[in-house]
Amino acid sequence: MIAIDKLTDSEFDTVALEILGRELGPDGLARFLRLNRSGSGDYTAERSEWPQALSVDEIAQSIWGRRVKAV
Repeated sequence: MIAIDKLTDSEFDTVALEILGRELGPDGLARFLRLNRSGSGDYTAERSEWPQALSVDEIAQSIWGRRVKAV
């Protein structure tokens, strides 16, 4: 057993990813990383700001524009 209280955060991250990769396989590890890795910025502070900058129509147009490009 690994003494996790002796590991730095970086070492802990490495060990955890090795375990997840072994137990979940490459696809499971990739899915975990996609779902659980933090992005940049301060979501809590920013979440109340961005909706005020755009109208509902602008958001809808942006969504439809992305859907059209994807097809």
